[in-house]
Amino acid sequence: MKLQANYKNILCIRPDNLGDLLMSSPAIRALKETFNAKITVLTSSMAAGVAKLIPEIDEVMICDFPWVKNAANTSSDHFLDIIGDLKKKNFDLAVMFTVYSQNPLPATMLAYLAEIPVRLAYCRENPYDLLTHWLPDQEPYKLIKHQVRRDLDLVKSIGATPSQENLALIQTDEAWNKAQIKLNALPIDLQKPWLILHAGVSEQKRTYPLELWVQAAQKLMLKNDYQILFTGGAKEKALTDQLAEASGGQSFSLGGLFSIEEFVALISKAPLVISVNTGTIHLAAATKTPVIVLYALSNPQHAPWKSYGKVLPFTVPNNLQSKNEVIRYVNATFFSKKIKTVSPADIFQAVQKIRNGKTLIIPEIPESFIN
Repeated sequence: MKLQANYKNILCIRPDNLGDLLMSSPAIRALKETFNAKITVLTSSMAAGVAKLIPEIDEVMICDFPWVKNAANTSSDHFLDIIGDLKKKNFDLAVMFTVYSQNPLPATMLAYLAEIPVRLAYCRENPYDLLTHWLPDQEPYKLIKHQVRRDLDLVKSIGATPSQENLALIQTDEAWNKAQIKLNALPIDLQKPWLILHAGVSEQKRTYPLELWVQAAQKLMLKNDYQILFTGGAKEKALTDQLAEASGGQSFSLGGLFSIEEFVALISKAPLVISVNTGTIHLAAATKTPVIVLYALSNPQHAPWKSYGKVLPFTVPNNLQSKNEVIRYVNATFFSKKIKTVSPADIFQAVQKIRNGKTLIIPEIPESFIN
């Protein structure tokens, strides 16, 4: 594809969750640096909070699309409004970022109707005039890349490369000071050993059993005298309350306590984050915080990027398997070997290795993901 140096006003469409947008940020950086462009991101209300912390993004537009899982009920009139707003902004280029199991054409249609002249995306079928710059999607049938690598390769096709490939977020002393004020209202002593346990999930299939979270927390408190900070969003407060009450000892419920800026600050100060594969692990990657991931094997693309720590995979129960045929192909081809649920002892051993300085960088696609 021919490189054009006049992309000064670029639209990036990534209407998914917080972690998805964060994984696209190195590719967004590549676009901004290569073309010295203004970057506008069209994303979901679920990702809007982190969008303002990504330094390469200049403007955020929000729309909850019906082809992306969310709790919103967007009317058709809102789509017409979005198309009108996009048209007024006179974008030079639209880039649609997708997971390999997603169809890019609904988002592409918005860019087409908004008369954005250059439209770039991966697509499995021939998009004809909907895309002016089309990369035939070989994933997952010929290869599987990490999501960050997938997005970087997409923008590289028009000549865009970043100065660095890491995830990065804007962090401020003010956010940490506000977080500390909230922590000081609780009997938490950050001068003593502590770590974060994050149990909330955006999809039920990623759930790690509550009783095993409790056993892991109790083991860490008993053996290492850790203070356990159960974190989560406002909707997860009931969960963090339940976990802290069941765990007892030096465990604390912080569900709904922090803004996104304060939560990022807390993660950046944490010695270690233990979480399921959700947005929290990508925030940890962006703050260079070691992480242990209890990874439900649904999509092998989303390990924490360039992070130190450990991935502990487990098989998604049959009744929660995706109905998406692309994901079902990956499950049958790569995840046919069943992996039992991670035990609290597995988590404790991983923590001990990190405490002893035996932490390795997590591969882009961990070997344990592929049979």
